[in-house]
Amino acid sequence: MSLEADSPSPPRPDGLVELPAGSVTVSDRRTRRSWRVDLAPFAIAPTPVTEADWAEAAGGTGRGASDLPVVEVSWFDAVRYCNARSEREGLDPAYRIDGDRVDRRAASAGYRLPTEAEWEYACRAGTDRPRYGPLDEIGWYRGNSGERIRPVGLKRPNRWGLSDMIGLVWEWCWDHYDQQVYGDYRVLRGGGWFDEHWSCRASVRRRTMPTLRIDDLGLRPVRSLGPGQAAE
Repeated sequence: MSLEADSPSPPRPDGLVELPAGSVTVSDRRTRRSWRVDLAPFAIAPTPVTEADWAEAAGGTGRGASDLPVVEVSWFDAVRYCNARSEREGLDPAYRIDGDRVDRRAASAGYRLPTEAEWEYACRAGTDRPRYGPLDEIGWYRGNSGERIRPVGLKRPNRWGLSDMIGLVWEWCWDHYDQQVYGDYRVLRGGGWFDEHWSCRASVRRRTMPTLRIDDLGLRPVRSLGPGQAAE
């Protein structure tokens, strides 16, 4: 695994954390392939989306007003949330949605799901270890969660200020897992509160159908950074 980066910027007015350009090598244990991805700067949420965040994007209705991570959201729910949050904040939505067809607008500064390379880069935060700290200190998993979901932000963040990247909830990514083999299956990253320790590592890739809704699967949005989009 290779990763290069400088320190990130302070939190932005939208609450996201800006990350600098860099690179990460993604590996797949099933196929024994590895590929390097060079990344442009982007901004990412410091925690998974909460029930309160979800309710706000929906106009103050829906999932509640708690700091529990929102779960039981499909990949399609996740991209619709990103568009709803963009529209609420006066941003050009990142996705064109037509039934089950979702296309990304490359020039949009709106909220979107991270690519899995962006996710892993953000999780590792300049390290090359399986985790950015001892698991009990950084994440909720089967060994310490009491087999129930917990609020976001209670565990130690990585050095870029991002909490719950490992454990608590799996997070949807934009990418197909392997379209030739698995069709429309999308990538999940991070591990969840009911997982064993070996599933809670920066490199672990999982896949599932984009319609799946389960109680340890949520999301963490990002925004692309272009001219005029960085924080003042």
